[in-house]
Amino acid sequence: MSWQEPWIWVVAGVLLGALEMLLPGFILLGFAVGAILVGGLLWIGVIGDSLPLAVLVLALSALAVWLVMRKLMGVHPGQTRIWDRDINEN
Repeated sequence: MSWQEPWIWVVAGVLLGALEMLLPGFILLGFAVGAILVGGLLWIGVIGDSLPLAVLVLALSALAVWLVMRKLMGVHPGQTRIWDRDINEN
């Protein structure tokens, strides 16, 4: 078994996707999609045996999925707070 087996990446992606249901936040979802994408690209032979390229595809696709989900879901009201006064001021 080595990292070059496409099914390992796909299984890792499915496990990360399942873990995303327990720990919401769209962080693991990006890595799940990235791992499945890397598995697919390994299967069709686009990546070859380049581990740095596989990790780069994983990272960039995870970032892209996170940005898309952040854009679609947005920031919830109250998620960010802007302080307009200091607690030490009277």
